[in-house]
Amino acid sequence: MDFGELHLIHRASVLFTRCHLKVKNNSQALRVLPAPIPGVVRGALLEPATAEPPEEYAYPDYRGKGCVDESGFVYAIGEKFAPGPSACPCLCTEEGPLCIQPECPRLHPRCIHVDTTQCCPQCKERKNYCEFRGKTYQTLEEFMVSPCERCRCEANGEVLCTVSACPQTECVDPVYEPDQCCPICKNGPNCFAETLVIPAGREVQTDECTICHCTYEEGTWRIERQAMCTRHECKQI
Repeated sequence: MDFGELHLIHRASVLFTRCHLKVKNNSQALRVLPAPIPGVVRGALLEPATAEPPEEYAYPDYRGKGCVDESGFVYAIGEKFAPGPSACPCLCTEEGPLCIQPECPRLHPRCIHVDTTQCCPQCKERKNYCEFRGKTYQTLEEFMVSPCERCRCEANGEVLCTVSACPQTECVDPVYEPDQCCPICKNGPNCFAETLVIPAGREVQTDECTICHCTYEEGTWRIERQAMCTRHECKQI
C-alpha cells in the first residue's frame, strides 16, 4: 500500500515507530520513501533532498487508505486500534474509523478511586465506611442516633435506619424519660373514670353514688381505657 512521500523541511530527521513518522531537529533535509503498511517499516530509504525544502510539511491524504490516531500512528484498512489512551478500540474502514462503545460494567457504589485510562472505567479503591450526620461509621457497624432510632452502615455505603415500635402503654398518663425511647407508666396501670384517673384492679368510688372499676389483667389492656362505672341509688338526706 503506497501512502505517497513526505517531504520534510530543513533541520529535521525522521524516526520510524511502527508507521509513525516523528520529526526531530537535524542539520540535513531528508525525503522519506514510501513504506508498506501495516507492520514495521521495511526497506525505507533516507536520502538527501535535492530540491529546496518547502516551507511547510506536505502530509499525504490517508482517506480511503488507512486511519491515523491522535498520536499520528497509521493503521491499515481492517486493522483495530485505540485512537487515544483511554478510548475504546476502533476498526479502520474505508469510510474512516468505526468505533463502538461497549457496555461497560457498572462501578461499585462505594468506589472512591476510578481508573479512566482504559476503555471501560475500573474501580481501584472502595471505601469501607459510611458518613452520616457528620460522623463516620465502619461497614456493618450499628449505632444509635436517638433513643428510638437504630442505624447500620450497609455494605453498599448507605446508612439504613429503623425506628423502634413502642408497645401500647398500660396507663393513660405515660411519662417520657431522658435517653429512653418508649414512655413508661410511673403511676402503674390506670384508666379514666370520666376525667378522673383511677388505678387499675380495684373499685373506686368517684362520688357518693358512683363506683368505677378499671378493668385490667396482667399483659392486657382495654383499648378504650375507660373505667366501668355503676351508679347506685343515693340515700336521701
